[in-house]
Amino acid sequence: MQAAPVRATAIPSFTTALRAVESLLMSGGQRTARRNAWTSVLEDRRRAKDRVEAQRVLDQPPTLPSLTTRP
Repeated sequence: MQAAPVRATAIPSFTTALRAVESLLMSGGQRTARRNAWTSVLEDRRRAKDRVEAQRVLDQPPTLPSLTTRP
């Protein structure tokens, strides 16, 4: 039995293939605009997550300092 031949070139990742198709279909300005829009979406999601976390902390009842007496 012979071993399967080894590929000399790596199979591109899905992201690499998608960017190659994108470069064929869109001009440079359109690519930049789409990437900027996606970056904005991700940033908005991050800020929304931060707002939810901050609101959760603010909604917790305040903790009182302990009333221990000092000698």
